[in-house]
Amino acid sequence: MEALTVARLDTDDIGENDVAMAIAQRLAGDHVRAEPPVHGRADLIAETNGLLVYAPDGIGKLNRATEAITFAAVAPMTPVRAGDVVGTVKIIPYAVPRAELVSAGQVADGCKVRIAAFGPLSVNLVQTSLGSVSLKLLAKTETVIRQRVERLGGHLNHVWICDHDEAALTNLLADSSEADLVLIMAASATADREDVVPAAIRQAGGRVERVGMPVDPGNLLCLGWLRRRAVIGLPGCARSPLRNGVDLILERLFAGFGVDSDVIAGMGVGGLLGDGGGRLDARAL
Repeated sequence: MEALTVARLDTDDIGENDVAMAIAQRLAGDHVRAEPPVHGRADLIAETNGLLVYAPDGIGKLNRATEAITFAAVAPMTPVRAGDVVGTVKIIPYAVPRAELVSAGQVADGCKVRIAAFGPLSVNLVQTSLGSVSLKLLAKTETVIRQRVERLGGHLNHVWICDHDEAALTNLLADSSEADLVLIMAASATADREDVVPAAIRQAGGRVERVGMPVDPGNLLCLGWLRRRAVIGLPGCARSPLRNGVDLILERLFAGFGVDSDVIAGMGVGGLLGDGGGRLDARAL
């Protein structure tokens, strides 16, 4: 080796690893930890299962503070699991002037990245039946819904089957044991506010919050409230384990966030989840 090129820090320069760790630690909010830096990179790691929460504008402001310090994160409201990398701080040069670190650190203090942990909610499942609905389909649906609930840390409390009839469903909703959440898989998808599921929610003393959502798969979801608990009329795609609009609603509820008509209306941004086989032909089950 005939030559060696080195970088010499100025007296007010801070090395890349120290800068990465300082910014990562200031970004790490609830249930998020900063990993030790390597080559000017420090990752943020989720410490629990839940939804990733941060202000996108704040992250943009941090990345505009100086080009020497960059931060990339998984999209907000993404479900994550303990151990997932949810963000990474990367320092571009070998060192950063102290003044730039101080300025960027102040911005980082205002844009914490946190995890809203999923809570152990109890769920009741109601399936309505018409003559054409097979027992195999009902069993398959229960299995898929149970897996979906347990993945979020909840448990299926009770499972009922009743006729696809407004009176039968109303009686069951009115008399069913308490749970944090009620899911209804109707034999026929909800088409409007006078359909069986929303009508039964009203007859049982509840209110219908929204019929339909701008998420595909998942358009035909119905959301209502009965005795301060959410009642969700599931779209047909909920019979599939693939990600769909039902997951967007359940994740928010399990993470302790409110869901109303306005929240659902805003889900159209990024709401085209892709067909991906999400619409299953009942005959295939």
